[in-house]
Amino acid sequence: MNQRLTRREFLRATLVSVASAALAGPGCREPDEGDGPLLDGAAYFPQSVASGDPRPGSVILWTRLEDPELGEGDGELTVELATDPEFQDRVALDPAAATIAAKATFDRCAKAKITGLEPATTYYYRFVVTRADGRYGSPVGRTRTAPAPDADVTVRFAFVSCQDFNGRYYNTYRGLLGQELDFFVHLGDYIYETTGDPSFQGGGARTTGFSDTAGAIVFNEGTDQQYYAASSLSNYRELYRQYRADPALRQVHETLPMIAIWDDHEFSNDAYGATGTFFNGRVDELDVERRKRANQAWFEYMPVDFGDDAWEYDPAAAFPDDITIYRDFTFGKHLHLVMTDLRTYRGDHLIPEEGFPGAVVLTEGEVPTELADVASPYVADIDAFQGGEYADALRAGATTLDYDPATITGPIDAVYLNDLLAKLGQPVQPIDEATLAGLPRGIALRHLGKLGYYTSIGSRYLVVKPTFDAWAKKVHAASPAATEVMGAAQRQWFLDTMTGSTSTWKVWGNEYSLMPLVIDLRSLPIAPFNQLFYMNVDQWDGFFPARDALIDELQAVDNVVAITGDIHAFYAGTPMVGGDPSKKIVEFVTGAVSSTSFETILVLQVASDPTLSALPGADALAASIDDLLTGVGTNPHLGFAESKSHGFVALEVDGAELRATLHMLDEDVSLSDYAGRDGELAALFKTEKFKVEAGKRELLREIGGAYKRWDPASNAWV
Repeated sequence: MNQRLTRREFLRATLVSVASAALAGPGCREPDEGDGPLLDGAAYFPQSVASGDPRPGSVILWTRLEDPELGEGDGELTVELATDPEFQDRVALDPAAATIAAKATFDRCAKAKITGLEPATTYYYRFVVTRADGRYGSPVGRTRTAPAPDADVTVRFAFVSCQDFNGRYYNTYRGLLGQELDFFVHLGDYIYETTGDPSFQGGGARTTGFSDTAGAIVFNEGTDQQYYAASSLSNYRELYRQYRADPALRQVHETLPMIAIWDDHEFSNDAYGATGTFFNGRVDELDVERRKRANQAWFEYMPVDFGDDAWEYDPAAAFPDDITIYRDFTFGKHLHLVMTDLRTYRGDHLIPEEGFPGAVVLTEGEVPTELADVASPYVADIDAFQGGEYADALRAGATTLDYDPATITGPIDAVYLNDLLAKLGQPVQPIDEATLAGLPRGIALRHLGKLGYYTSIGSRYLVVKPTFDAWAKKVHAASPAATEVMGAAQRQWFLDTMTGSTSTWKVWGNEYSLMPLVIDLRSLPIAPFNQLFYMNVDQWDGFFPARDALIDELQAVDNVVAITGDIHAFYAGTPMVGGDPSKKIVEFVTGAVSSTSFETILVLQVASDPTLSALPGADALAASIDDLLTGVGTNPHLGFAESKSHGFVALEVDGAELRATLHMLDEDVSLSDYAGRDGELAALFKTEKFKVEAGKRELLREIGGAYKRWDPASNAWV
């Protein structure tokens, strides 16, 4: 069936209905006598209800209608709003505007943007479907509008990230529901596109799956570790339906409005733009239509404000113009929340997964003085060197060594070339020492940590810091856009929004950590692992010139605090410009709601990687990652690290302070369902308290009943 709609049809037909509140007297009315009693309609609303994007005068209300009697037809709903949970004090809505289509084209998801509301007000809402035998009501939701822009009030909210359904339970949300909050922020990875990737998923009873397996990407086919990744629109929708059926997630949506952005797993792991990374460069994973299908499902299922010309989703538009999710919110005079999108507009990782480790990226004259001892001899043109016989030998051996022969081009590291010749049984004589001594010296991908082909190790993870720094600076100098994460338009919007804000606190919500994560393995006796490594250059570390430039520009803005996620760990610190403690902002990173912790992922990666597992003591190093990150001064910006806990971060802001409480739950707790055991669960949460004082850029931590300041120079709390 052809599901393509024109822009006009799309907007008229579907997801967003704008209903203005017509306030009568105090803004409420008594129920109409003709309304009649509502029947239990839970079966019609299996994903319950949700609200989002609260503003002083509006909020988005969401639900999904399921009715087998409709077949492939559309449904129709009405929305009801009140200031009390019994719906005795109804808000008068225009009947026509409060009638909402639940279109089959959009999985019968329905949104209503309710405008004309009072600021800082709690409202209750429900959706109603009318059938011949009566009116059926959805579960009742609770939401709250933002305070007026000039309101001098304290604002409380929590932020979360990474809620893998597979093998885990959402006990984090049960703890969050015990907090006094105005709303919550979701920083992405709301769903995971895979149904059981053994490298990081599993460990419990819960699983996800697809009815449309033919439309999915299959891995480990025919083995006991077979699993799928979403590709079809049906796949992505099914994941949202499965996730939203969880009782704890339903309850948090029924209770609090949400402000959300996406990260990678809403589309594909470690994605950039419309490109996935499942096969690490072995195949081209650019798939614009798959990305648009993922975007459509996100749009359908998330209570996000796309009700005006700035935020409409047009399914016929070309990616990335099909949807724009960066946006900002004000809550009284003290909080300006600025949400960015760090996946849509970024480029490829600077080290290609399919990169030939011997490819030279810094030639003679480009190698910094401090890397002179690292540089190795190279042939300037492999095709011209010795009449091309070495190039011919390497390309002939490509199948044996499992790499792309097209990567054998340009300047090639001579030492690496000799190593490959030895593996191939030396089809030609290795380059002799005298010739090596006369060759220019440069830095190859192998010096950046790229030891193998078609692998994320040395590409996205475990990248040698000094050599990568030099390479990234070269790339940035040649083309600043290559190291850009936000894209030019979003970057300008972000800076204009931050510099133009009059709110006390400017809180920047983005997907992944700004703080560098560097580990020092120089004491290891085994080369090439005895070096300084970036843990993860899929995040801001991989694009640090753009990060440093942004933080530098933010020095002109008072009271900037970043909230981030993605890494499945709790961190608190002060990311700096080039290590300069006078140029910094404060950052809080939340651990995952339920996804496998950072420490556990590292342990699993070591066990599964042939190179890493052969390294003596690598498993112990992975299990002590927090000590590696914080114990030796390698990361002077990082004041706190906890890499094996789930949980959330609660923030409280007023005119004087921003206070942050980390609520941390042992990872193993998520393997059990704590429904009905709230007291037992509450006792398992550990907390750490931090604050930032207005007008200062210092991170303070409560230690022994008093607050101490993080001092990067001494790597200590003072």
